[in-house]
Amino acid sequence: MTARLVPILTVLSRSLRLLCPACGQSLIASSPFHIRHHCPSCRSLFSREQGFFVGAILANVLTTELVILLVCMVWLIVIGSSYESVLAGLFVVALLFPVAFYHHSWSFWLGFDYLIEGLPRYDKTSSGEERDESRY
Repeated sequence: MTARLVPILTVLSRSLRLLCPACGQSLIASSPFHIRHHCPSCRSLFSREQGFFVGAILANVLTTELVILLVCMVWLIVIGSSYESVLAGLFVVALLFPVAFYHHSWSFWLGFDYLIEGLPRYDKTSSGEERDESRY
C-alpha cells in the first residue's frame, strides 16, 4: 500500500498509538526512549541518517511550548492562582511533558515523512551489511 492511498487520518491514528505509519502492525518503540531500527512487519526503516529526527525534536519543543502556554492561560484565568505558584507548576510541566511526549514526537515525524515521500525499506544483505533500499 503506497503512502498516497493511506488517508491522513489513518496515519494520524497510527501515530497517536505509536504504530508503524506504513502498516500499523507493530510499535515504533522497542523500549522506553529507544526507537526500533525498522518495522518487523513491513520492513519500513525508522532509524535514518544523522539529523533526520531534528524535525521530531522540533515537534517536541513546539508542542511543549504550546502546552506550557495553554496551562499558563488556564491556570491564571480559570483557577486564578498567584503568579509564583503558576511558575512552579509550569516548571514541572516543562520538565515532564517533553519526556512523556518523546515517542509521540518521533511517531508524528515518521508519519509526516511517510505521507510526504514514503518510508524506505530495510534490507539486510547476505554479507551482514545493512542497506537501505530506495523508495520504489
